[in-house]
Amino acid sequence: MGKIVFVTGPVRSGKSRFALDMALGWGPLGVYVATYKADPSDEEMVDRVRRHQAERPDTWRTLEAPGDVAAELKTMTPTPSGVMVDCLTMWLGWRMDASDEAILEAWKGQLAAFKAAPWPIVIVGNEVGWSPVPEDPMTRRFRDLAGWLAQATTRVADEAYLAVAGCQIRLK
Repeated sequence: MGKIVFVTGPVRSGKSRFALDMALGWGPLGVYVATYKADPSDEEMVDRVRRHQAERPDTWRTLEAPGDVAAELKTMTPTPSGVMVDCLTMWLGWRMDASDEAILEAWKGQLAAFKAAPWPIVIVGNEVGWSPVPEDPMTRRFRDLAGWLAQATTRVADEAYLAVAGCQIRLK
């Protein structure tokens, strides 16, 4: 059965670096699941994506913004030594046109498949609820869904960490 580790925290907290270091320890044939694909006209975001790509080892494979992460990973040969999903909140952003129930069920399905997989996985997510209540309904909905997805992930995770200011605190 697959091991699930969840790393959450605010923006620029060091969570992706911590998660990548952990995943690198699982072996050289890792898979980096990038849940965001930059719009080529957004040069600043393209640069951010390039920096993330440069941190990955040459032996790692990349899946960009897949819909059904678990299904795509099952088709990979050889079997990954470990997987890093970066990040849950970007995964959510691609699905905001679906109902809350559909989004939550889709993620629960991914988690069940990750738990049954033969490889460990580290999932990165952003804590988005530490600020004032957003003024518009769509942002409030996104914040609520991100929190519910994080709770669902932590419930099934074998380990969970909070990254803050480059420090990691083990929660579970």
